[in-house]
Amino acid sequence: MRTSKRSSLIHLIYFSRAQLSAEPRERARQVNDIARHAQKKNEFSVITSILIVDQGYFIQILEGERMSVQETFQRISGDIRHRDVHIVEWREIAKREFVTSFAYVLRTPANDGLFQKANLAPMLQRGTPKASTIHALAQALQADTMAKQGIDHLFV
Repeated sequence: MRTSKRSSLIHLIYFSRAQLSAEPRERARQVNDIARHAQKKNEFSVITSILIVDQGYFIQILEGERMSVQETFQRISGDIRHRDVHIVEWREIAKREFVTSFAYVLRTPANDGLFQKANLAPMLQRGTPKASTIHALAQALQADTMAKQGIDHLFV
């Protein structure tokens, strides 16, 4: 009898209400502070992730070993910059899809079309975002960022 070994590589998608300053400079400083700390912690924990900041919400995909992702999510859930943290999806994956330990994307005029196409705002307001919609937006934002850097495909 052949037994299949279950992967311990998972991805977790969550969203929360962002508790950030209304003042643009202070908000940018806060997001940069989150990025600096998260990148170090994620590198240590061998986690890849993308954080999307849009209209008062944090939306994030975390990838890594089960225990590392669980510990990271617990830390995020207890962070005062997050309110009403909700898991959208938690599942095993065969391979990583995101390339950096911590990338973040803010909605800007340059990427607004991708956000409009995803139309996440009404789903977030109702508390019912779809994992597939978040995943597609995150992949599109990653591809857009990489294309701007002259990278046309990933070897993940």
